Amino acid sequence: MEYLEFEGKTTEEAIENACAHFALPAEHLEIEILSVGSPGIFGLGGKKARVRAVPRQEAEPDLLALAQETLEQMLTQMGETARVTASLDGDRLNLTVAAEDAGLLIGKQGQTLEALQYLVTKIISKKTRKKVRLVIDIESYRVRHHQALTNLALKYGEKAKKSGKPVTLNPMNPHDRRLVHLALQGDKELKTMSRGEGFYKKIIVYPVKKKEPQEEDAGLG
Repeated sequence: MEYLEFEGKTTEEAIENACAHFALPAEHLEIEILSVGSPGIFGLGGKKARVRAVPRQEAEPDLLALAQETLEQMLTQMGETARVTASLDGDRLNLTVAAEDAGLLIGKQGQTLEALQYLVTKIISKKTRKKVRLVIDIESYRVRHHQALTNLALKYGEKAKKSGKPVTLNPMNPHDRRLVHLALQGDKELKTMSRGEGFYKKIIVYPVKKKEPQEEDAGLG
C-alpha cells in the first residue's frame, strides 16, 4: 500500500485525519511529517500541517496464533507427533516444527514441507481475507538446504569456468533457483539463466567469455 497525504490545522489534527481514514490508531501507522504548518499573521497566510501515512506492515499476534493452530491441527490429522513454535519477523509469520519423523514431513527435496507451507498459507489467507507471508521450517531444514544449494552453485560455477562450457543443474522450484542465482550473481566470470516451462526449471551456468586483448599496431620507426 502506498503512502497517502493528510492535512490539518496542526500536525496532531493531520495525524487524527490519517487515523480516521485508515480506522487505525496512530501506533499502527507509519507516519512522516511533511510540514508542521503555521498560523500566519492575524490568521492570514497560514499554512496547513501535512503528513504522509500508511498502515504498518506487521502481522497481528492473533494471526500468528491462528497459523500455529492450523499447522498443529494439520499435523495431528496426519498422525504426526510434532511441536510447533511460532514467532514474528516484521510481517512474516515463522512456524518452526520439531518432529519425531522430520524426514517424512520434509519430503524429497523439501516437497512435503513446501506443500504444508502452501496449504497453511492458503487456509489463513482465506479465513482472514489478508495476504499472508508465512515460512515453515522443520529441524532447521531451510538453513541447511540454503547452505547446500549455495555450495552446489559455487561448485558448478567453478566447473563452468574451468571447462569453459555451460553447466546445467537439475530442475528446481522458484525459491531454490533464486538461491542459486544469488549465490553466483557476484561472480563476473559467470552468468546464470533459467530454462524450461512450468514450476520446475533448470538453471544453466555460463562462463563469460573474456575479450581478447587487441594487438597493438607495430611502429614503423
